Amino acid sequence: MIKNERQLSSGGVIYRTGEKDVEVALISVKGGAVWRLPKGLVEEGENIARTAHREVKEETGLDGKIIEKIDHIEYFYSHKEADLTHRIFKIVYFFLMEYTGGDVSEHDKEVDDCRWFPIVEAIEKIEYKDEREILKKAKEMIESKD
Repeated sequence: MIKNERQLSSGGVIYRTGEKDVEVALISVKGGAVWRLPKGLVEEGENIARTAHREVKEETGLDGKIIEKIDHIEYFYSHKEADLTHRIFKIVYFFLMEYTGGDVSEHDKEVDDCRWFPIVEAIEKIEYKDEREILKKAKEMIESKD
């Protein structure tokens, strides 16, 4: 049996200006094998901006000020539970966030690692194509701000 579901998530691209380049924070999961952007499910009573702020803080240990919405991505995934297959349509909104404090060593336990990367390196390192496009858009937004 197949059960169709929807999920709404939100996350962020948190950045800072390093000595040579703009840097962004990526998290690693799956034993450190996959680098991606921090994101998570919108909780009841929360708006997408609040979720982005909370999830970035939890998963990276960093605090940031939301500048603006970057874009959203959509995808399907599925998982099996006994005789039931859950087919999930997921929408994830991403926000550009300027770093204001915190330390990557303070990330939560569901994340294997969190590190700052020069944004060009982060674009190459990130695992998923749709998140890579979000990072490219974030880079353009940051460059147009200066």
